Amino acid sequence: MNSTFLHGLPSEGLDRLMACSHEVSFPAGTRIFDEGEPADRFWIVRTGAVTLDLQAHGRRAATVETLGHGDLLGWSWLVPPYDWRLGAEAFSLVRAHEFDARTVRALCEVDPAFGLALTRRVLEVVTHRLQATRVRLLDLYAPHGSGVMRVPQ
Repeated sequence: MNSTFLHGLPSEGLDRLMACSHEVSFPAGTRIFDEGEPADRFWIVRTGAVTLDLQAHGRRAATVETLGHGDLLGWSWLVPPYDWRLGAEAFSLVRAHEFDARTVRALCEVDPAFGLALTRRVLEVVTHRLQATRVRLLDLYAPHGSGVMRVPQ
């Protein structure tokens, strides 16, 4: 499988990971998950586009990022309490590999080297998504010019 997320993971663990996946598809407009729901699975996008959104009380959901080929969809399955932190919707027809979270967490426990490598990859995704969300929220809600960071003197 050609995925930027999976690139560089130990091959034995990667083979076991892919063996426990199955292919799914989501028609355009399908809500894949909502913030606060149980995060019991995750996906690696093969084709199509998925928008990640954040609910803002009293406002329409704000899109914070769009995912595509090779991207990890969902990281909340790795961090207790295993509830989604954002929402996701298929922007176009999406085909993806789906993974059961409990199975993958168990795989990580029996193969700690693979578990550490996978956790580091997920952490890279979380870091990127946090920054993308911050930038998007500043763009949407901050007064013009307030997003400029000042370096203390």
